[in-house]
Amino acid sequence: MAGRLDGKVAIVTGAGSGIGKAIAERFHREGAAVVVVDLKADRAEAVASELGDRAVPIAADVTRPEDNQRAVATAVQRFGKLDIFMGNAGVFDGFLSLPQYQTPDQLVEMFDRLFAVNVKGYLLGAYAAVPELLKTQGTLLFTASTAGFYTNQGGIIYTMSKHAVVGLIRELAYELAPKIRVNGIAPGGTFTDLRNAIPLGAEFGDPDKRSLFDMPGLDQFIIQSTPLRRVNRPEDHAAVAAFLASDDAAGLTGVIVHCDGGYGIRGAASAAGGDNL
Repeated sequence: MAGRLDGKVAIVTGAGSGIGKAIAERFHREGAAVVVVDLKADRAEAVASELGDRAVPIAADVTRPEDNQRAVATAVQRFGKLDIFMGNAGVFDGFLSLPQYQTPDQLVEMFDRLFAVNVKGYLLGAYAAVPELLKTQGTLLFTASTAGFYTNQGGIIYTMSKHAVVGLIRELAYELAPKIRVNGIAPGGTFTDLRNAIPLGAEFGDPDKRSLFDMPGLDQFIIQSTPLRRVNRPEDHAAVAAFLASDDAAGLTGVIVHCDGGYGIRGAASAAGGDNL
């Protein structure tokens, strides 16, 4: 049976692990050729090797314009065109609140790094991809977050960055219609290897935490705070991304799908960890 992305060519950033890896795998399974982009060459190569044919790895820093241009050029050179650009690379702030920053330098370092990757990286990727997407009337997709809509889904800087991503999606959807669709997914309550922008060691008063995997009890926290009482996995978000990238979603632009276990409708009882039934 034909996949819903047969014949399409996609770029996925941050595809070496977590949600990005799951999206690259799902796009490939649905028939797309995939350019696997990751900051770490070994991770990009490992994913591309697992996928086999119709996959090529690129080690790239999404904060650099030339690396985004190189990813697009590779897609066109290897596969002849570009239909889908999936901006997914992102970093986290370890849930740090404003008072937890002990010096202005710490605050500036975290801000610069998060906005460089989470916001500028998406903007540069879109800028590089748009000329080719205009030729195919393709689609831009971005991984947003429930932090772009609600509080306490990250620290102050991560929340700010994901609010910016929501604005990016909506404005690009308006500017690029009718030739390019622009949509997003907003994961929430996901057990994935989202890494902190900088190591959060003793200088922050916290143990060294490098990713969400290092947070003890995260599964139970997610289960207690979402009405569906389940932990989302990267594959859940990949399925939604595949739909949005496909022609089945031809009537959708400026849409951000909340893949959050119902977090946004949880109400006071659910927020306290109790059931509604």
